[in-house]
Amino acid sequence: MSAAFDFTSAFRPGLPAPAVKFAGFPKYNFVGGHNHPDHIPVDGLIKAAERVLKREGPSLATYGLQSGALGYKLLREFLSKKLKSYGDISASPDEILITSGSGGGLDLVANVLASPGDTVLVEQETYGGALTRLTRFGLKPVGIPLDEEGLRPDALSSTIDRLKSNGIRPRYIYTIPTVQNPTGAIMSEARRADVLKIAQAHSIPILEDECYSDLIWNGRRPPAMYAMSKAGGVIHVGSFSKSIAPAVRIGYVVAPWDVLSRMLALKTDGGTGALDQMILAEFCVSEFNTHVKTLNTGLKAKLDTLTEALAENFGTAAEFVVPEGGIFLWVKLPDNVDTRKLYQTALAAGVAINPGPEWSTNAEHGMSRLRLCFANPSHEAIREGVAALAEVCRRDFGVPARIANVKRA
Repeated sequence: MSAAFDFTSAFRPGLPAPAVKFAGFPKYNFVGGHNHPDHIPVDGLIKAAERVLKREGPSLATYGLQSGALGYKLLREFLSKKLKSYGDISASPDEILITSGSGGGLDLVANVLASPGDTVLVEQETYGGALTRLTRFGLKPVGIPLDEEGLRPDALSSTIDRLKSNGIRPRYIYTIPTVQNPTGAIMSEARRADVLKIAQAHSIPILEDECYSDLIWNGRRPPAMYAMSKAGGVIHVGSFSKSIAPAVRIGYVVAPWDVLSRMLALKTDGGTGALDQMILAEFCVSEFNTHVKTLNTGLKAKLDTLTEALAENFGTAAEFVVPEGGIFLWVKLPDNVDTRKLYQTALAAGVAINPGPEWSTNAEHGMSRLRLCFANPSHEAIREGVAALAEVCRRDFGVPARIANVKRA
């Protein structure tokens, strides 16, 4: 019997580390952008699927559902209306491109605007997947410090000037202005105007990632930067992954046709999943607003449970700003805690967390910070998981010094 072919020598140089086989979720899962099964509108999606397949099922016989390469027309028409009511964006269906999750949009923007070796400005704390993508494209992310409103205009301006003095022109600015990931900050309208003014003065495009903007407890948010920009220069990316379901891999890009036409030339997947688009459009036209209100009520309750559990188990050792929306809490522990090490020992105890350095361009700043996703675990799992995390942290780092605030029977 001949020996099995060894692919190792055939792999190209520079590949990332191999993926680890999935072995199931940990008992207490605070990582990723997962939701909870109870928050998925399963019955509504089933009814939507039946209706749309009976009506338009035969259109699956052709690529593009007879809607063209931009995506299913009814979904783009829904988005055109939704973007106006949620972010004050005026965009026709022909200015919206449906992608495979928001990540598909981030990839297309990077591919269109930048070349290997180029610099991209990002928020110092930002979406870890965006940092991974930039690195994969051979781009150099430069972090801009944040405050309670998100991206700091003064730091943005000084960084651009510093890079310019070294002959470097950033290709674009990547920002998450509404429910920032991981901090949860919401950039004010005045701050957005300042950032736009700086970007326009230097002719630098802005990539506005609004994946979490639907998840605001009171439903009120500033206008999107795309809507505020008088001169253009902003590309808007969004997703249904957080508002409907993570496994429904549907995102979108909003941009002028001269930008979308370049993206389409690079989008070689034969079209984003048509069936997902059809069901999503059918559901959202009548159910989106009601569903999001219910979802936000449930998420806010889980955040309350998480902050209470942290106070009970960590006391003042865990510092955080309670966000006004989203699915993440960004937590600061004492400086002696290395969350990269805490991640390893906590995982062995069945608790999964996101260590701060994976979400920051400044590893030292992120070392004692961690991101907790509160959307997926149940209320009971949140309480138990935080208690287990506190015990591991106390054992490994002496933090908290003792579990003093736990309620006694």
